[in-house]
Amino acid sequence: MKAKFDYDCIVIGGGPAGLMAAIQSAAAGNRVAVLERNGVLCKKLRITGKGRCNLTNDCDFDSLMAGIPHNPKFLFSALKKFSNTDIISFFQEQGLKTVTERGGRVFPETQRAGDVAGALIACARKHHIDIFTNTRVLSVWIEEHTVRGVLFRCGKNESRLSAPFVVVATGGLSYPLTGSTGDGYLFAEQAGHTIISPHASLAALLSGEPFMNALKGLSLRNISISLLENGRIVYQDFGELLFTGSGVSGPVILSASAYYKPDSETVLYIDLKPALDEKKLYERIQRDFMESSRKLFSNALDKLLPKKMIPVLIARTGIAPAKPVNQLSREERMTVVRLMKQFSVRIDAIDDVKNAIVTAGGVCVREVDPKTMESKLCRGLFFAGEVLDVDGYTGGFNLTIAFSTGYAAGSGTNKKE
Repeated sequence: MKAKFDYDCIVIGGGPAGLMAAIQSAAAGNRVAVLERNGVLCKKLRITGKGRCNLTNDCDFDSLMAGIPHNPKFLFSALKKFSNTDIISFFQEQGLKTVTERGGRVFPETQRAGDVAGALIACARKHHIDIFTNTRVLSVWIEEHTVRGVLFRCGKNESRLSAPFVVVATGGLSYPLTGSTGDGYLFAEQAGHTIISPHASLAALLSGEPFMNALKGLSLRNISISLLENGRIVYQDFGELLFTGSGVSGPVILSASAYYKPDSETVLYIDLKPALDEKKLYERIQRDFMESSRKLFSNALDKLLPKKMIPVLIARTGIAPAKPVNQLSREERMTVVRLMKQFSVRIDAIDDVKNAIVTAGGVCVREVDPKTMESKLCRGLFFAGEVLDVDGYTGGFNLTIAFSTGYAAGSGTNKKE
């Protein structure tokens, strides 16, 4: 590499994608600098997975691809080059042991996200990468469709650093207090790239149903859901759900939110008893009601439903709460069964992108080389992580995308002149 440049590669953003890109570029012998606007590296990573950091998913390759609903084909080469198993091996080589939990979710054995960040930072230090925190990149320096470096501000001072390769790994718009403020989209537009409108993914779904406040704080486990768009099932899942008062959240909802479209009529159906078909559930209700034949309807569902759910479901049946259960007709009992198997919630919106775990949308992948993450429009410009128009389900898939695209981008800078 010619010595006229300050660095061989400059990485904008010190998160998981940026640090992985920096490490791979430095491993190829490049002089690398990371410019991070926050005072600490990996600020968002440190709070992921409720502070535990679900760093990838230990599944087979087909399942890995299936965990990425948006533009999975674009990621095929990157994931083949640096897969979920490679990510686990990488961290184990850094001395960080991992454990695999339900659903293939991989966490550090210590259960501390800070240890994942620490392993990345230690590896970057080992490769003699220069790290500048509290440093905001203002623009990418481009001449004749070729990268020349960056213009940045540190404190009150503005300056330039030159480099033939620049990796944009600035994240999306989610959790702006962690530094994800959309700067990367501006850098991409500066180079002529198309930005697919950024929006929330892995976010709560909002509902104006009148019973939402009554269910606030209710957590349901071992339920199944179906998300219907204009009467067509677009997503199904099994697991945990939380009523928030303004809508629904929890693992199954976060993944379902990737399929929400604001211009569609969307309804969520919750099966409160997925282990029982309608016939068996009817028999179970029949048995419970016989044992409590003198009870009122309002007091006869304690063994079947959480306390908060009972008055809401009763109100939706249209059956008088004070009616003795031994007076309920077969059709009324079937009404209870159907509601328990298909408890519907109208979905009106998705939560704001700033509250989402992940930003969907971003740099149009048709304008990026899928093998190297290099721009097809500007020589020497690379993208990695959430800034790209790719996103996955909950369960470690989004960090897998960050690490694999970071690896591909960093490897792509191994172009000695």
